[in-house]
Amino acid sequence: MNHDQKELEDYCSDHSSPESDLLYQIVRRTHLRTLSPQMLSGHLQGRLLSFLSKLINPKYVLEVGTFTGYATICLLEGLSPDGKITTIEGNFELIPNLEATFSSLKKSNKITLLEGQALEIIPTLEQRFDMVFIDAAKNEYKHYFEMLLDKLNIGGVILVDNVLWFGKVIGDKRDSKGILLDEFNKMVLNEPRVENMILPIRDGLQLIRKIAD
Repeated sequence: MNHDQKELEDYCSDHSSPESDLLYQIVRRTHLRTLSPQMLSGHLQGRLLSFLSKLINPKYVLEVGTFTGYATICLLEGLSPDGKITTIEGNFELIPNLEATFSSLKKSNKITLLEGQALEIIPTLEQRFDMVFIDAAKNEYKHYFEMLLDKLNIGGVILVDNVLWFGKVIGDKRDSKGILLDEFNKMVLNEPRVENMILPIRDGLQLIRKIAD
């Protein structure tokens, strides 16, 4: 990101609704306790996740890749009163802090945290979802999408993070993950059951809406 782009992103963040105190504390703890705090969705993308969740008002949400729970809380903000969020995290070291964070919420009963590998857990889920957020192993994005499309209701939305991979999906900057994500983006584009768009926010966020079974 060049200087002007960084200033514009900061401007957008500064002129967007503020995050809650809880989200601010998650940001602080993430920077203090993890080696990769840049994996956070962050303020601007977090407000977008919250905004979309409020527009969709989903009853059932699935998150693939919980990390420190920032995006989970953002998605929770628009959840239907009788809704549930299922979130999957494969890093066992993150689980105790996640459990502590979620148990402190008034809506803690709305969140089900599953520890394990998403490729093993997703096939066992019997629920159909209204909203899915994918931010996990980039080399598995194709598999997540294939597994989850049949579990998504018509009109449901899948959000996929990091689909621009620091710009390494194009040109001579492409690396192995960039190539995989480019292939994933093309796969989604050519899937007749969905419509999609990619937003150049943060590291690229793909919005996918199911239009047919």
